[in-house]
Amino acid sequence: MTPTLTALLCLGLSLGPGTRGQAGTLPKPTLWAEPGSVIARGRPVTIWCEGPLGTQEFRLGKEGSSGPWDRQIPLGPRNKAKFSIPHMTEHRAGIYQCRYLSPAGWSEHSDPLELVVMIGTYSKPRLSALPSPVVTSAGNVTLQCGSWQGYGRFVLTKEGGHHLTWTLDSQQHPSGQVQALFPVGPVIPSHRWTFTCYGYYRSEPQVWSGPSDPLELLVSGVSRKPSLLTQQGPVLAPGETLTLQCHSDITYDRFALSKEGAQDLPQRPAQQPQAGLSQADFLLGPVSSSHGGQYRCYGGHSLSSEWSAPSDPLDILVSGQLPGTPSLSVQPGPTVSSGENVTLLCQSRVKMDTFLLCKEGTADPPLRLRAEYRAPWYQAEFSMRAVTPALGGTYRCYGSHSSSPYLLSRPSAPLDLVVSGGPEDQPLSPTDPGPQSGLGRSLKILVGVSVPLLLLLLFLLLGHQCRGQCRKAGLSTAVTSPEATQGHQVTRPLPRPPLCARCPPLSSQLIVLMGSGRPPALRPGRWPFSSASSPAELTAPAPE
Repeated sequence: MTPTLTALLCLGLSLGPGTRGQAGTLPKPTLWAEPGSVIARGRPVTIWCEGPLGTQEFRLGKEGSSGPWDRQIPLGPRNKAKFSIPHMTEHRAGIYQCRYLSPAGWSEHSDPLELVVMIGTYSKPRLSALPSPVVTSAGNVTLQCGSWQGYGRFVLTKEGGHHLTWTLDSQQHPSGQVQALFPVGPVIPSHRWTFTCYGYYRSEPQVWSGPSDPLELLVSGVSRKPSLLTQQGPVLAPGETLTLQCHSDITYDRFALSKEGAQDLPQRPAQQPQAGLSQADFLLGPVSSSHGGQYRCYGGHSLSSEWSAPSDPLDILVSGQLPGTPSLSVQPGPTVSSGENVTLLCQSRVKMDTFLLCKEGTADPPLRLRAEYRAPWYQAEFSMRAVTPALGGTYRCYGSHSSSPYLLSRPSAPLDLVVSGGPEDQPLSPTDPGPQSGLGRSLKILVGVSVPLLLLLLFLLLGHQCRGQCRKAGLSTAVTSPEATQGHQVTRPLPRPPLCARCPPLSSQLIVLMGSGRPPALRPGRWPFSSASSPAELTAPAPE
């Protein structure tokens, strides 16, 4: 018996009246194809027909064919037969059915099997998810199958244990391509959601294009989100190597990376650098304009189709993609004191919608400001109030367009900002912590004690000289007043010389010195301590 489909009986096999009457009492046979019902042209395929034990013969026919059916004797336990096609062609594509002959007569036809051939010369369609292939648990999504080739229908298939197929007529898109929109949902994480789609012409429903690239939906859940970072910083030049690292303090088995607007979801197995941590690196370089965008990552377990909540977004910006190079200047100057206000001015003669300011050595996202036009410049002013030394560093600015916010101009020339006068630049005070704080206090105490002692010695010396001059001048000589003619003699001090009038008593000097706690301010041409009036006069008591 040859393995090819041999013409033996005509489709619409004529049976005797008695035989047809018994067909309804027999179960239908089962018909299937291996490795599947969609076969690339030139590849082999095997069609199996299975009936109950005791089957004597199997026959296979193709719908619409005027040729006879193929006949096969059961194999093995005598309950199934195989029909082989060594090379699949458009002629072999179609809808097949089989029957079997038992001692009770002929069975009814099996359920139809559609055998499809894929033609490599037909361009494969593109399958995408709207708005994104990342779907929250129990959410809905629309799958778009489209092509620039004018297919009349599109077929969507879902991989997995239950091979599901949907067919829709194509619609003309304003862009000129044809497409079909397949609503899918609710999406639950109990199994994987992987799809492919095909296109075909209405006149050849069993001749399909090649399959689209597979699209897997990522079902995000509520488990703790991982973190996404890059060691290179958010702004990269073309040709640089970009590596994104997704990591978590939960031991995930795998990580997936998504980019806003992209359909592919690359996955990497997790590494465990230490107990309780997991991470995966996604190497995306060398960088080109296509790498600009917003990224998120997800963590997952191998035994579950559900993924974690998304990480915080990470923007990757690519420089050198727009014409023009902005300039960057600073006011009041590149060197300022701590606490001053600083303005960085980014300007360009080429039209820009937005300006971005970046500081070297930091992974923080750049500052963004909308551009203002002040003829002939497009510009933005980045103001920093009360700057600190931490804000010092090297800055650059870039321009971008609102239509492509992740593609930047070439960078401005670097600008170095120096902020002086921070805590590290100030002298130590008594409350300053530090290895020399005790020495600073001792020096201040020593100076505070020495100054009053030196001043005290100076005052004592000057006071001694002043009183010596006063004694020489005979300040205590007695004189007789006119009242002496009445029998009373009054002794009065003579007026002091001008120098002595300025000599206060020593006790008052000591009191002022000790009470002030600090040396008095010296005034030119005067003594530090001067009395408002002359010292009290010494008067002898009058006789009784």
